[in-house]
Amino acid sequence: MTTHETNGEVNSSKKIEELDEVVIRFAGDSGDGMQLTGDQFTTASAMMGEDVATLPDYPSEIRAPAGTVFGVSGFQLRFGGGEVFTPGDEIDVLIAMNPAAFKTNLASLKDGGIVVVNEDAFTQRNLEKAGYSSNPLDGEGLGKFKIFRANITKLTQNALTDKQLSPKQVDLCKNFLALGLTYWLFNRSMDPTKNWLKKKFQAKPALLDANLHVLQAGWNFGNTAEMFTSSYSIRKQEKRKAGVYRYITGNTAAALGLIAAAKKSGLRLFLGSYPITPATDILHEVVKHKQFATVFQAEDEIAGIGSAVGAAFGGALAVTTTSGPGLSLKSEFIGLAVMTELPLIIVDVQRAGPSTGLPTKTEQSDLFQAIWGRHGESPAVVLAASSPRDCFDIMLEAATIALKYMTPVIVLTDGYLGNGAEVWHIPSESELPEIKHNRHTKTEGFQPYKHDPETLGRPWAVPGTPGLEHRIGGLEKEDGSGAVSHSPVNHEKMCHLRANKVAGVAREYAPTTVYGDPNAKVLVVGWGSTAGVIKTAVKKLNSEGTPVASINLRHLNPLPSDLQTIMKKYPKIVVAENNLGQLWQIIRAQYLLDVEKLAKITGQPFRADEIETKVHSMIGGLK
Repeated sequence: MTTHETNGEVNSSKKIEELDEVVIRFAGDSGDGMQLTGDQFTTASAMMGEDVATLPDYPSEIRAPAGTVFGVSGFQLRFGGGEVFTPGDEIDVLIAMNPAAFKTNLASLKDGGIVVVNEDAFTQRNLEKAGYSSNPLDGEGLGKFKIFRANITKLTQNALTDKQLSPKQVDLCKNFLALGLTYWLFNRSMDPTKNWLKKKFQAKPALLDANLHVLQAGWNFGNTAEMFTSSYSIRKQEKRKAGVYRYITGNTAAALGLIAAAKKSGLRLFLGSYPITPATDILHEVVKHKQFATVFQAEDEIAGIGSAVGAAFGGALAVTTTSGPGLSLKSEFIGLAVMTELPLIIVDVQRAGPSTGLPTKTEQSDLFQAIWGRHGESPAVVLAASSPRDCFDIMLEAATIALKYMTPVIVLTDGYLGNGAEVWHIPSESELPEIKHNRHTKTEGFQPYKHDPETLGRPWAVPGTPGLEHRIGGLEKEDGSGAVSHSPVNHEKMCHLRANKVAGVAREYAPTTVYGDPNAKVLVVGWGSTAGVIKTAVKKLNSEGTPVASINLRHLNPLPSDLQTIMKKYPKIVVAENNLGQLWQIIRAQYLLDVEKLAKITGQPFRADEIETKVHSMIGGLK
């Protein structure tokens, strides 16, 4: 007998197969702890130096009936030895805790894929709730999968027979038995989860002991059960850049990016927000770092942005965070920030709408609202993060622009990015750009609306500074003095000035990067969170010899000044976005180009194969 040692656990003589990457999905009821299970598995994979990308998938109903397909909660993870751009399309492994989870996710499983099911949950009652008339595990059509029927509930109960826990507490531990089994299956170290448990339950030793015991029991089951003949490990393909890494969600990255921007600008961060899915975690993260920020949890969205506008007037790096419905409510105060020409960052973590819509599902449908969703000529800079870790960088850029140009900046992320996670290389402070601000201190010749000839930004005079007293408000300003003006000529001048200010921000952009075949016949244009999936599709298509390239836009208003020139080089262009074609309309209107669209609005992110299919059809049209 031979053994293979890995990070503190010892695998038996069962065969270990090497893989380049794996897509796994944990699925069960909302109360089964699938998000926690997936999060722990992701952390363990990241700690092993592997690249990861995640897709948490929550039910839209707050209390969907247990055991139904409406209540299924899933967590999808792609992990590999090379660079990973997306959580994956089809899944290699499904961990299904009940019939509803099995039914909901089986169609996404690859032929030859692995299914581990909690057989104990396949009772007649649960089968009926999931819409089954008979047990699907006994039916035909599963021969193309590797099905492992494990008694996860009973194994959990047996492992905790001598523990002083209630039946409900015992049942809540079964996700950690599934986690332990999955750790064995993929040769993960359990140490990160053990350390997390010790910290989480340090004041509850009984629960700590139970969860540690069940975790190990799951690992032991995989190690000894005859049904499992092999386990898997990930082949290392690339050596990472030296440094410190962490597993980070987009919302956490956004929060840390805002704190870093405040630090680099020398300003106090102020966050005025109202909790809303899926943006609330930014508020939660910033409040953990109160030494760097003042956080105000407002009574509603309007109060949240109102406090942020006041904080901007008072000299802080002011931010408000929200999702689509909240952005609607904030529109009048964004207009006030435009009129008063104050630096303000508005973060919109988009979700499916309209109205309450599907609050836990992702979408890119707030683009029109971000660019035009205010009364009057009310221009604002609009940026979009392209990945969870880019949520950090985009906040630094937003702060740089807002402070330099004295203008509101709207940053678009979405539920896919905000809740999704990647491995992030933590930069040192010296690697971050310096951020300058326009704080004014000289009293001689002071005019609150005297605009810089290059940026068109006005002086930022903090209230209470002797000699710099002035008033601001929502009425039109006279150029220079800032006095209230009803002059038609002045109003038109100021409208043009504010529009030209925003248009001038394009000079800050780096040249647009084109990814893929330099002789491409088709250009795929995306923005924000479609970056990873488009890049994955283009990479695969190029490897097959298909001449395609792509652009991902992080700057949406104003658009990059070189974009039109680049796009004119390609015979065919398609815009892929998670809405009904908003950027597509903007590009057609602004550049008069005959571009095609690939629109998706299901609440789910694009799959790479959807991009590939569209490109193949366009290439065929060219031929």
